[in-house]
Amino acid sequence: MSCKAFINGKIFTSNKDMPYAESFIVENGIINWIGKEKDMPAINCEKIDLQGRRVIPGFIDSHMHPVILADCAQKISCLPPVVRSIEELIGVIKEESKTKKPKEWIQGWGYDEEKFAEHRAPNRWDLDKASTDHPIELLRSCSHVRSVNSRALELAGITKDTPDPSGGEIDRNENGEPTGILRENARHLAGKILPVKSKEQQVQGLVELGKLLLSQGIVAVTDMGNLDTVDYFDYYIEASKKGFKQELGMFYIWDLIRKNSDFKWDQERADRRKQIHMNGIKVIADGSVGGRTAWMYQPYKGSANEYGISVCTDEEIDSAMDFCKENKCQLSFHAMGMRTIDRIMKRTYQEKPWVEGLPHIRIEHVTDPSEEAIKKAADSKIAFVTQSIFMYSEIESYMNNLGLEWIERIYPIQHIINSGVKVALSTDAPATSWAIPSDPFSNIKCAVTRYAYDGTDCGRNNCIDIETAIRMYTKEAAEISGFEKLGQLKEGYKGSFVLLSEDILNIAGEDIDRVYVEGTYINGDCVYNKK
Repeated sequence: MSCKAFINGKIFTSNKDMPYAESFIVENGIINWIGKEKDMPAINCEKIDLQGRRVIPGFIDSHMHPVILADCAQKISCLPPVVRSIEELIGVIKEESKTKKPKEWIQGWGYDEEKFAEHRAPNRWDLDKASTDHPIELLRSCSHVRSVNSRALELAGITKDTPDPSGGEIDRNENGEPTGILRENARHLAGKILPVKSKEQQVQGLVELGKLLLSQGIVAVTDMGNLDTVDYFDYYIEASKKGFKQELGMFYIWDLIRKNSDFKWDQERADRRKQIHMNGIKVIADGSVGGRTAWMYQPYKGSANEYGISVCTDEEIDSAMDFCKENKCQLSFHAMGMRTIDRIMKRTYQEKPWVEGLPHIRIEHVTDPSEEAIKKAADSKIAFVTQSIFMYSEIESYMNNLGLEWIERIYPIQHIINSGVKVALSTDAPATSWAIPSDPFSNIKCAVTRYAYDGTDCGRNNCIDIETAIRMYTKEAAEISGFEKLGQLKEGYKGSFVLLSEDILNIAGEDIDRVYVEGTYINGDCVYNKK
């Protein structure tokens, strides 16, 4: 029998019935007592002194893309401080080309045109300056836009005569020539010809990513679907055997699997008690604010007719819902813009819940919800998962595309909570313009302060307090994503928690991002120690 008594801590539990404690006992991975040290029962346990440090439950990132994030680590980062302009990017790509074999792909990730000195996306002619021999592909921070060079366009068969695919746009110049910028579903035209890593390479990438996430205090993640047809479930199983320690729930992109006759929902794999499990189906319903493709009622700043893009049909929505009802699994919708959120609510809010133990429907991103959508979500027990890190890190694009007055209204997290909707905070890593996109602390900082990284005031009336932010990253994330016995430090729950370098509950909001994780524990065992 394994028994450990953790004493002398400043513990925030995320449990509203007992928000604070000093000590707790973990027996066989489960907390069997928590409270004030003077009340601790006499028990023969190993004692671990927390030395007065702040302890919180382990973070749960309820919306990220681990396979893509692990892959990004092997590509060019198009972000500051390494790259601040298209000219610098061209130089970095030229250097990268020297390490490549002839005609081998060069790939990059994370660019945000508003962070470049030129304030535009790199096009085919820019990338051709770096190389016309190597095909080049760069993924925008939102993952909804690709920039490619002429060689990549040629390989993808994209010409002046190629029509826009349904739900996508091929950018063209005044002569109708493709510029190399592929938006929404058009990005898949290039995605289909990108090089594929071996299973062994991807598994090892996940193992290495798991180590990074442990250093950030992340004990569970939800894979919100990868934009290809590979089922990565077995990859995660292999990674877990090699040291990937996080619990993980998988979503599948409906547009990619609904016509695949080989895909079947496996109830055994959907057992949420297992470390790796299937969670549900995801429908992508619009784009991103940064890419001006989130579907809105009002046009984007500087335009009279840019409202964003609706990228799914009513049939896709209804068929996904039918599938999830039949298989008793969760249904997720990517919906950033108000028009998209309203559309999803209109088609789903009257449905009776079909899943036990977690919300039957969750809406991802929820950037600009209407009052009607918030009320319908509260009434129908539909959950929201949102990312204030977008506003924090992509402020240049948000200012250019929305303007400050609109920005001050978006991500109204406290109002959503007050209205009775369950909300989780997550990163969508790597789909954001931040050097370490899975970092929880920058995300929390923006939710608490409503300041972007450059100091822009994004609307102080929508701030939340630090305890609420932590609960959104722990308790609420676990309950929305279906991670059983995680997200709170309370009796009967897993002993998964983190030790912080500073008391995050008692420092200024602007200092939250200087906090780091000193130790991460899963089921009472130390799995990361900064020292």
